[in-house]
Amino acid sequence: MDSALERKAQRFRALPPEMRLQALLAHAKRFPELPEDLREARDRGLGRVEECQTPLFLWVGVEDGKVRIHADAPREAPTVRGFVGFLVEALNGSEAASIGEVREDLLDQMGLSEVLGPQRTRGLGSVIRRIRRDVARATEGEAAR
Repeated sequence: MDSALERKAQRFRALPPEMRLQALLAHAKRFPELPEDLREARDRGLGRVEECQTPLFLWVGVEDGKVRIHADAPREAPTVRGFVGFLVEALNGSEAASIGEVREDLLDQMGLSEVLGPQRTRGLGSVIRRIRRDVARATEGEAAR
């Protein structure tokens, strides 16, 4: 796993369980705004993460070997917004080759599974799978050029 992501996950796990959720909510407050062109795509229903019950939209690409992630989640879903914000903050600008190392059990590593429950954990795990899949596809496309 990417060392920056690993350090962030370890910091979460080191917190008492009741503080982990608060730390996640802090990421929700720092959630980056979606660029205008992607807001229009979102409004047309593009980029939706279907496996997630919350209306979550995700765009993942690779530019010059670096991962670029944009996402949108409603303010009314702060835990989803917080986790996705955490991923965007931790993975944006990472080497595309390192994304395959991001484990699907990241929420377990962060000590958040027991706080969030199994259904939300499964839904958020799908976000990691989507990022990994989209980076792999983008990398294949970049290599074909």
